[in-house]
Amino acid sequence: MIKKLIVMGMLCSISASLQAQKALNINLSSKKDTEVSPIVKEKVEEYATKINTIIQEEKKLMEEELVVLQARNLDKADFDREKAQIADRYSEKMDKRIEELGFDLDDVIQKQVRYSLLNTDVTSKEELKEKLLKKFRPSRSFTGYFSYGIMTLTNSAPDNLLDKNIGYANNLEFGLKLNYQLSRTSPWAITSGLGFSWRTVRADNNMMFIRNANQGVALAQYSENLEKSKLRTGYIMVPLGVQYNFSKLKNAGMDIQYRSYYTGFKIGANLYGGVKMSTNNIVKGIDGETRDRGNYQVNPFVYGAQVTFSYNSFSVFVKKDFSNFFKDSYFKDDKALIFGLAIGLD
Repeated sequence: MIKKLIVMGMLCSISASLQAQKALNINLSSKKDTEVSPIVKEKVEEYATKINTIIQEEKKLMEEELVVLQARNLDKADFDREKAQIADRYSEKMDKRIEELGFDLDDVIQKQVRYSLLNTDVTSKEELKEKLLKKFRPSRSFTGYFSYGIMTLTNSAPDNLLDKNIGYANNLEFGLKLNYQLSRTSPWAITSGLGFSWRTVRADNNMMFIRNANQGVALAQYSENLEKSKLRTGYIMVPLGVQYNFSKLKNAGMDIQYRSYYTGFKIGANLYGGVKMSTNNIVKGIDGETRDRGNYQVNPFVYGAQVTFSYNSFSVFVKKDFSNFFKDSYFKDDKALIFGLAIGLD
């Protein structure tokens, strides 16, 4: 009886809410409206109305009996005893009449669950399967990302002047990642995209980058202490690779399985290539700050490989250039090696 009264109360509340919305005649749809299936609304409102009718009818009959009982002028103990008996009898009558309505609460809950998952009231298995296949199709999308990495320059040759005077170097990048899952259940995906990368090399020991008489690049000693001495180069980057997702298969119902692309542990590997946008030499000393966007012989093209380990939207990666950081023979064989963190905007 208690469970039924709780359900009855909830249904009456929903019904009252629906009636209030109709009375206000507001045509603007709200989020709350879209969360409840129209079929469920109709059934619940109809059931709540019938329950309310039963309650009012039995309440009226019970009040008539109580009036008769009160007219008998019984003592308080006898009056309370007979009043409780009348209340129990009408409670049982209401229970029986409510049961005879044949309201299938499990069926209503199932319809609401289906609507919440698929936003539809489809009833046939064919329609339901079609909706499930559409909802749980392979991931084919673009998502944003942001990454930051610590960069160093590796060199198989003896240390050059830059190797001996290099300071903190970093790589800042953001862009769009293409996610192309091979099938609904496949752990494999092809990845690509478009990114914008800014690589900054700082000179230490009061050294700064200059262009020499031959329009090449070199390091020169500054006469005083330097606050800033960095060479920043921007690239447009395009990666192409694969990704493997270790997340388990999930069951969507109707014998349809799928693998979540964006969650779980993933490993990716890709090659990348980039084209230089510009180079900016930034120096700040006792004479103020200067910026020069001239030619400092930074390689106009960059290419290499990257390995990424991800969990949900967070990643750690190692990126290694196969191309030299500077072109021709300037600081020969220096290649960028980057360790970093990335956040996916899934």
